Amino acid sequence: MTKTKTTFLARALAGLGLALSVVLACADEAPPMVAQQVSPSAWYVEGVSALGSPANQNFISNAAFVVTPAGVVVIDALGSPALATRLVAEIRKHTSQPITHVIVTHYHADHIYGLQAFKALGARIIAHQAAKVYLNSDTARLRLEVSRQELAPWVNDDTHLVEADEWIDGEKNLTVGGVQFQIKPVGPSHTPEDLAVYLPSEKVLFAGDLVFRSRIPYVGQADSRHWIAALDKLLAFDAVVIVPGHGPLSHEARKDMQLTRDYLVYLRESMGRAAQNLEPFEDAYKNTDWSQFEHLPLFRVANRMNAYNTYLLLEQEAR
Repeated sequence: MTKTKTTFLARALAGLGLALSVVLACADEAPPMVAQQVSPSAWYVEGVSALGSPANQNFISNAAFVVTPAGVVVIDALGSPALATRLVAEIRKHTSQPITHVIVTHYHADHIYGLQAFKALGARIIAHQAAKVYLNSDTARLRLEVSRQELAPWVNDDTHLVEADEWIDGEKNLTVGGVQFQIKPVGPSHTPEDLAVYLPSEKVLFAGDLVFRSRIPYVGQADSRHWIAALDKLLAFDAVVIVPGHGPLSHEARKDMQLTRDYLVYLRESMGRAAQNLEPFEDAYKNTDWSQFEHLPLFRVANRMNAYNTYLLLEQEAR
């Protein structure tokens, strides 16, 4: 590592409560972060298909950036301040333009714990106002407390939740350096506050966690019925390439959204029948044929939880 890069990292990490010695000691173990070009102006970094851990610094989601003549627009901030600092270093390999905006597709931890690094650089954060409920909830506070323990030292006592500078409640067109970004609410689906970001000049769609590629989606408390409808909305964009929230780039929009859509439909059909017939969840889960999905990464980690949450959701819908 050159002296200039070491100095840059030391200053950045000092402001985030992380010692450079800790970062360097773990650098060889952390998953690599290399910005991959998506289009003439856009790049993205791809997280690993795993649960967040100290070993991967919580690098389990994607983030992207678009370079314009007047500055850089970032989409999502990754899962720890250290990761955000690494992302800034990747951006600096391609431009010296200031980072002017960060658009948050949703407020899940693996997409937002890096926000404070961008806030410190003066970036303006844009998100959907529906995230305010979560951001000010005990759930968000407790999640951060647990993350400080389970993801230390990358998420620690200096890591904090960051509110948006601009809360939007409808579609927004953002123009930076003559480049237009179409920001479209597509929630409630994966979360109440889901946003998709479209770059019409280069036909790139940043889909957030509405699209998972090559792995089982995390459904959680999602409204799966609206999520399926939101995927249909995304197909209305004339996108040549899609940057998903997790997994590799997609150059075949309909085909690559189909996995997420098929999985959600199957969850609703199988768990819906069980809920309607008053079949206990344990029996329903055991009797369901999961063979078309069980080969996918994170199936054993996420599928049972996804099925249970969908079962509870469909019990409520049936009332």
